[in-house]
Amino acid sequence: MFKLIRMRQLMAVLLACVSMSVLAQAPQPPEMAVKSYLLLDVSSDQVLAERGADLQTDPASLTKLMTAWLVFDAIKAKKLTFEQKLPVSLRAWSERKGGGSLMFIDPKMAPKVDDLLRGMIAVSGNDAAVALAEGVAGSLDGFVATMNRQAQAWGLKNTQFKNVTGLTAPGHYSSARDLGVIAAHLVRDFPEYYAAYYALRSYSFNNIRQDNRNMLLGRDPAIDGMKTGYTDAAGYCLVASAQRELPNGKRRLLSVVMGAASREARASESQKILNWGYTAWDAVRLFEAGKPAAQVPVWKGQQATAALGSVQAVVVSVPKGEGDKLKTVISRSDPLVAPLAEGQRIGTLEVSTLAGVKIASLPLVVLKAVPQAGLLGRAWDSIRLWIK
Repeated sequence: MFKLIRMRQLMAVLLACVSMSVLAQAPQPPEMAVKSYLLLDVSSDQVLAERGADLQTDPASLTKLMTAWLVFDAIKAKKLTFEQKLPVSLRAWSERKGGGSLMFIDPKMAPKVDDLLRGMIAVSGNDAAVALAEGVAGSLDGFVATMNRQAQAWGLKNTQFKNVTGLTAPGHYSSARDLGVIAAHLVRDFPEYYAAYYALRSYSFNNIRQDNRNMLLGRDPAIDGMKTGYTDAAGYCLVASAQRELPNGKRRLLSVVMGAASREARASESQKILNWGYTAWDAVRLFEAGKPAAQVPVWKGQQATAALGSVQAVVVSVPKGEGDKLKTVISRSDPLVAPLAEGQRIGTLEVSTLAGVKIASLPLVVLKAVPQAGLLGRAWDSIRLWIK
């Protein structure tokens, strides 16, 4: 029992220190002319570079990342459909008085959810965001409450929402790190929706054509999203995501830049840090999804061993050229006693350099259930354990 408790404590500490341990041996990132930023390797879930990433700041229209996630979640739960038409309330129509971006809908219209999503994501329409929020929750207050509950569920410590659009409001704030978490959830949780909407370079509605303000969509074919933002308080902000095809598979990086001086600056600084991430770091695939990382002995089970692995491919990011200088150690509770359920977390895969610098700590689960043995089998293993 002591070993199990100790292993869990060690796992919690190592998981909390993944970013710090990587950064301790990381190549130096370029100077960034922004207020705060973060670079996340989505493939390995490791932060490659950051500065002021926990600084609470005005998120501007990056707020709509959470708005979109909740709308996608409602669609996946069949509470909405893409073809469903939603009314345009006077509240949504009144967004034209707020001075922000618009899709230009009015109360005489009943646009489809698909149109509203394009209007909110591609052209950052505040009116579209309000119409979608009301369509999902029935009221803006109800939707904002859901946004904050979801932020708490994800452990976002520097985020609080007061609206669905990102217009500056007292108590409405987020951080580069928290916005990176939201953006990564969009990519991972709804890959098909992400692909359909976030790479749109323009959108036309009601005979009004508007360009996506993410200038990187036209510059780098690997960049397929995500969202721009601007207010006087926030400055120019951009979450950008790129996926490049590399010899060892696809690799996605995600950057968050906050408080750039101009549209061009937020684009060029985002491109700079993404390029650095691809050139200064390698992604090393240690194990494939569902493939055993180890076979470990099991007591009182119908099988003598259990296969431990990961439901996802195990990928770690390392400084360029360091991929052949890694070692892995599996920590687990001992003895393992059946029954063991499929997906039950059993141990931890610790990845470090040959010099002992920790790179990552990843959970391992049982890949195939191990039922409990019969009475005689359990009795025999009880005797063996007692002797051991």
